[in-house]
Amino acid sequence: MPTLLLRLSGPMQSWGTTSRFDQRDTGKEPSKSGVIGLLAASLGIDREAWNEDLQALATLTMGVRHDRSGVLKRDYQTAGCATTDRIKRADGTLSEDGVTSQRYYLADAVYLVGLEGTDRGLLERAHAALLNPVWPLALGRKSYVPAEPVWLEGGVVDAPLRSALRRPWLGTPRRHETAPTQLLVSLESQDGSGALRMDQPLSSFAERRFGARYVRSEWVALELEPNDGAA
Repeated sequence: MPTLLLRLSGPMQSWGTTSRFDQRDTGKEPSKSGVIGLLAASLGIDREAWNEDLQALATLTMGVRHDRSGVLKRDYQTAGCATTDRIKRADGTLSEDGVTSQRYYLADAVYLVGLEGTDRGLLERAHAALLNPVWPLALGRKSYVPAEPVWLEGGVVDAPLRSALRRPWLGTPRRHETAPTQLLVSLESQDGSGALRMDQPLSSFAERRFGARYVRSEWVALELEPNDGAA
């Protein structure tokens, strides 16, 4: 069964599923609704549309590999105006013309995302669109742009999801760090086992209806780079 692979790498990513008003959360890995939204943007699917392609994308089975999990950070913002709220200005005085917002994000994260399905034509169209997207791509929020291309060369592989996620590491070793031989992956469960996630798209993104799916975590061994074999 074919699998589409994406690289999600950036200085800031946010994959919230329970955000409300002035509190914006993020999960520890890309959400399915966020990844499908990214593909919809690349294909030019309007956020008000619930068309055949978007429905087909939503039925794909998703897996996420944590190549670099990133660090949870909090961004303090002010916006808008509410008569009952006051915020502190830079000079220490209080103002009544704005509200505060707490926005969480992942710093310096890298993920390999796989989407498995039976329709290879759909996966190839999505893969081509990532190279030349209709609308700009973002990692959860419009201002969080990818640091590297989401498109991967050879990104549609004839392999099931778990095997496809064994390809070489996407990260770069840093000081006192070596490349890993195995990584944590989160795989969409087909038998109802694992952790519950409320990020399964059920409608257009304008309507914003999401259902439940289950995700289990495990470790996978990585393939070696061509020059990593024994001399």
